[in-house]
Amino acid sequence: MSDSGVPSHDVPGTPPLSWVLAAFLAVYLIWGSTYLGIRFAIETLPPFLMAGTRFVVAGGLLYAYARLRGAPAPDREGWRRAALVGGLLLLGGNGGVVWAQQHIPSGTAALLVALVPLWMVLMDWLRPGGLRPTGAVMVGLVLGTLGLGLLVGPDGWMPGSRVDPVGAGVILLASLSWAAGSMVSRSMRLSAPLLATGQQMLAGGAALLVLGLLSGEAGRLDPGAVSLRSALALLYLVVFGSLVGYTCYIWLLRVSTPAKVATYAYVNPLVAVALGWLLAGEELTERMVAAALVIITGVAVVTMKRRRPPEIREPGPGGGPPFAGVQAPGVRPAATRGLRP
Repeated sequence: MSDSGVPSHDVPGTPPLSWVLAAFLAVYLIWGSTYLGIRFAIETLPPFLMAGTRFVVAGGLLYAYARLRGAPAPDREGWRRAALVGGLLLLGGNGGVVWAQQHIPSGTAALLVALVPLWMVLMDWLRPGGLRPTGAVMVGLVLGTLGLGLLVGPDGWMPGSRVDPVGAGVILLASLSWAAGSMVSRSMRLSAPLLATGQQMLAGGAALLVLGLLSGEAGRLDPGAVSLRSALALLYLVVFGSLVGYTCYIWLLRVSTPAKVATYAYVNPLVAVALGWLLAGEELTERMVAAALVIITGVAVVTMKRRRPPEIREPGPGGGPPFAGVQAPGVRPAATRGLRP
């Protein structure tokens, strides 16, 4: 092991340090960039149909790969579990984020999604026999709430315009759905890693496509008007956001520590804010900077100070996200790996 605790090439049987660092960089940058990818994709693509297509394609590829590698065909109960978790994570979670990004900047969306670990702590506390947060975790919850107030509070609080309340509200509901899906998955018997994730993507993606059709998005879809940037963004979300990022995350769980891998939860929002400012001309105000610092500090405190140790195991949303999720320590990663925004 190196001094930093990351496996190095000096120890037989461990991967080169450069590989580990490259994988961390990929998870930080790729999953942090998915919010900007969503913004570009929905410029000329209907949000629910875009998200549904993304997850059906990515899920189909993962499912087919897992079956070719010998994973047994899931039974009806397995599909029922996949539909429940995939619905909460992708239909309610990612679907809400994608819709809300029509009204709020990608960086702001990432900051609001970063609050998911806080909602998971509260849900874990409020459930029967739940775990009471420690004093440090309570401080993290308070900081997260203050950061949320900075983002959506009255205009006179700090320089910078207030976030659209409807868009912010939808993302908060989406974050609650994602947190609920993550909590539900903890008590479920899960299938083989890739197979379970592929099932959840297929089920959630199909639900998003149905929602898009029911909301009339098919009538608003003009293939000839789809820009090259939107098409490339969708391709990026499928290949990099859902497949490459997922693979790097799974590999890191094997060669590094859960605490280090969990740092993506508060690095991704900072990457999203920076990319939105640099590549999409999104406004970077004092209000947003202050809120980012407060929220990320709160999330870092919560993820590092929870009493319950992380239950990192072979998967069986991080993404599962691509939600663009967010996974807090203490929640089995099976249902969230690869399911990032």
